[in-house]
Amino acid sequence: MSATPTVYLVDDDTAVRDALSMLLEVSGFRVERYAGGEAFLAACRDIVHPACLILDVRMPGMNGPALQQELNRCGIHLPIIFLTAHGDIPTSVAAIKAGAMDFLTKPVEGGLLIERVRAALATAARQQAQRDESEALRSRYASLTDRERDVLALVVAGHSSKEIARVLRISHRTVETHRTHIMQKMAARSAVDLTTMSQALGLLDTDPARP
Repeated sequence: MSATPTVYLVDDDTAVRDALSMLLEVSGFRVERYAGGEAFLAACRDIVHPACLILDVRMPGMNGPALQQELNRCGIHLPIIFLTAHGDIPTSVAAIKAGAMDFLTKPVEGGLLIERVRAALATAARQQAQRDESEALRSRYASLTDRERDVLALVVAGHSSKEIARVLRISHRTVETHRTHIMQKMAARSAVDLTTMSQALGLLDTDPARP
């Protein structure tokens, strides 16, 4: 991780925020503190990655589970560690099902919290790398011409260049030229790579040569 990892801390208890901030900062993390879900939600568009969220459950106004639900709805990706003095099994199960990484109870042992924060940040870094790669793949696909996309669909469906030429009513040489351009633009080394990329893009549902 090149940037200093950031831990976002949302808890309505000032004493808890102060104590946890000190622990996290001494451990080398950058900490941003918020007294409630609404305050964090208002600022979370400017999240600096890699990051994770330590979130209280019971707070005035928007509680922790409600904030988690809103973040999911908005597509804001942050590993969440719930930390609460009021834990119960249904709440913890619901939080984990909704994507939380951990559900810890107060008072939490400092070493355990730091261990879980490091694990959450490692997960955040992996997830961000996956999102970056997915975005780059979509950008490469967007660079293809309409005809190149037609050829790509037929290649990954298993058709030879001769068959593609017949289906698209173009010359074999033109097909080969398109295939070369596709390989270059998609940064692919083989037809297997193209198939893997097409699967990631959700393009393998139909064979365009099939009636």
